[in-house]
Amino acid sequence: MSELHEYGVWAPKATRMRVVAEGESVEMARGEGGWWHALAPAGDYGFQIDDDVAIRPDPRSRRQPRGVHEPSRVWDASAHRWSDGDWRGRPIAGGVIYELHVGTFTPEGTLDAAAAKLEHLRGIGVTHVELLPMNGFNGTHNWGYDGVAWFAVHEGYGGPDAYQRFVDAAHGAGLAVVQDVVHNHLGPSGNYLPLFGPYLSSEGRSTWGEHINLAEPAVRRHILDNVRFWFEEMHVDALRLDAVHALHDESEVHLLEEMAIETAALAAHLGRPLELIAESDLNDPRLITPREGGGYGLDAQWSDDFHHGVHVALTGETEGYYADFAPLSALAKALERGFFHDGTYSSFRGRDHGHPIDLERSLSWRLVVAAQNHDQIGNRARGDRITEALDESQLLCAALLLYAGPFTPMLFMGEEWAASTPFQFFTSHPEPELGKATAEGRLEEFERMGWDPAVVPDPQDPATFERSRLDWSEPEGGRHARVLEGYRQLAALRRELEALTEPHYARNRVEVDEERRVLRLVRRAGTADAVEIVINVGREPQAVPVMKRRLRFQTHPDVAVGDELTLPPGSGALLD
Repeated sequence: MSELHEYGVWAPKATRMRVVAEGESVEMARGEGGWWHALAPAGDYGFQIDDDVAIRPDPRSRRQPRGVHEPSRVWDASAHRWSDGDWRGRPIAGGVIYELHVGTFTPEGTLDAAAAKLEHLRGIGVTHVELLPMNGFNGTHNWGYDGVAWFAVHEGYGGPDAYQRFVDAAHGAGLAVVQDVVHNHLGPSGNYLPLFGPYLSSEGRSTWGEHINLAEPAVRRHILDNVRFWFEEMHVDALRLDAVHALHDESEVHLLEEMAIETAALAAHLGRPLELIAESDLNDPRLITPREGGGYGLDAQWSDDFHHGVHVALTGETEGYYADFAPLSALAKALERGFFHDGTYSSFRGRDHGHPIDLERSLSWRLVVAAQNHDQIGNRARGDRITEALDESQLLCAALLLYAGPFTPMLFMGEEWAASTPFQFFTSHPEPELGKATAEGRLEEFERMGWDPAVVPDPQDPATFERSRLDWSEPEGGRHARVLEGYRQLAALRRELEALTEPHYARNRVEVDEERRVLRLVRRAGTADAVEIVINVGREPQAVPVMKRRLRFQTHPDVAVGDELTLPPGSGALLD
């Protein structure tokens, strides 16, 4: 006789529910709050709603072995023998995050293959490995933001067992794991949640579809339980919360604040730091303001203003949302004040945007910044990296501002060796009409940026996915090896020099010379000696007076220090 398993599902509007497990159909009993329960054989299963004969996957499925349209499978998270009992966690403060997409990070595109690269990440100072969304989606490959099975790990990556092995290996290597989660929308294929209950709101839509119904307590609980799932069952250390500005919540206590409350309580229980990082385009410090100060109490948030300032300074590109960042002073303001748009007029949005950070009370590590990331590369028309536009010295200037700047640096996979492979937007929707709609939607998105639609790759073309895989032979020589060595040197300096992880805004000073296109950043930490970072983004060599004389890092071999610091075009230096 098969082992029995207790099944439960929330279906408040159903008049009848059956669970079909291992081919046996069992009537379910209705309980409190719209929950239904039954004992049935453990194994592959699904639910029949009312008198519909179709078998639907579990909204809380832990495993979808044959895809998001097929039955779920019982999976026991406790079966894994964890070896991370001595792991005490690693807070974001002072850390370095590395963002990767499992499917393109290695030739194999699996979690087990990714685990074999962890020592490489340690060599460039990485402390946190951030995985793009891993939950179930329809098709074989996808960025992950079209997921529908929030509790299941995509089988193509190895499924939930491989996920636990990866986290175990990361902790064994001294690395924390950050999981990117999407709670603001559901993908267009395999979303059966509305058949079970009011998961979606009829009031308003985001760019990606109908709002999640956060007015329904059971839906909020669904999301909060998903947060706990990653921390408890998968042992992750932090969550990156995708596009929180699309979480439409009019409750007295915002869902994000509820997440922070439960995460803090769970961290106290587990005895290790658990953190929440928000992705938001609002430039609103309320997200990272402690609850005691009237904020939501999240630990960190992404800030695109640093990226835009660095990108424009080094590439000269000023189309679309880059326009406001043309002056070098825009980058200087982002370095000094966290946000460039902190209530200022945004020409791209056509309105004032953002709010100022309280520089006296906030800490700079709470902003996660990047010179490259999956959005800023993949959402370009060709998915091209800045590697195509910049030489070695300029790429290392971007790295210098990341590692030596005041914020938490985040690297995107392959940038540490100037990877030549693009990261393009790719999908594998089996439904022809959905694939066509996705491709057409991408073309419409780029019209506003002024990019040529003729160069936009077809997301459904398998070659688009294949082009985006990293080439791990590149770091072995030439330009790639030299850039990688620069990243390793910067990682060592970040560990050595206290000023480079100093979190107080007031201990940074930024000066710019717009005419000569030179930026100087001075960083101090308590009684420690100051560190001086100088970047020449202009087209002419510059001789710059400096306070310090010891050259600790240079992006170009012709950088020299004597009475003044000599910087070739597109070069930088760190002195102490």
